[in-house]
Amino acid sequence: MIIRFIILFVVVFLINGCSSSKDPVTGEAKTYEPDPTKRAKEYADKGGGIFGDLNNKKPGANIYDFATSNVLWRATLKSLDFLPIINADYSGGIVIYDWYSEDLNSKEQIKVSVRFLNNEVRSDSLEINVYKKICETFDNCKTIKMKNNFPNQLKENILSVARLLKIEEAKKEKK
Repeated sequence: MIIRFIILFVVVFLINGCSSSKDPVTGEAKTYEPDPTKRAKEYADKGGGIFGDLNNKKPGANIYDFATSNVLWRATLKSLDFLPIINADYSGGIVIYDWYSEDLNSKEQIKVSVRFLNNEVRSDSLEINVYKKICETFDNCKTIKMKNNFPNQLKENILSVARLLKIEEAKKEKK
């Protein structure tokens, strides 16, 4: 029992010894407001609290301006605007389109997914997968992954639109 008490005392002593009264960022001595109401108000004014700053939301806070800032994203949506979107996830960096055919009676459909590997306008920034579904009957379908030619054409189209958008942005910035 005494050994446990001694170990507990040593651990508490060591943990307390690791703390510092200086701010780790500025190196200045920390000062604490003794009044808890004032301390809570100061913390809330800085945007703190359990749920963040609910009362004083700053414009643009926690809003992802991806569609306006990422040229590849905009170029993809613009290039493939004829395809129906199933899922577009900026944080995951992927756009998945639904099955598409040009006419209602077609036995062939395509499905496209675009994965963004980085934000630069380069050929290795996009990974495009295209699947082709051929149905003889409603319940007799074959799905194959299309190889290089069509996905590469889509990629080149998206990259050319991205380059044009980038040129337009540069012209606007010069004005």
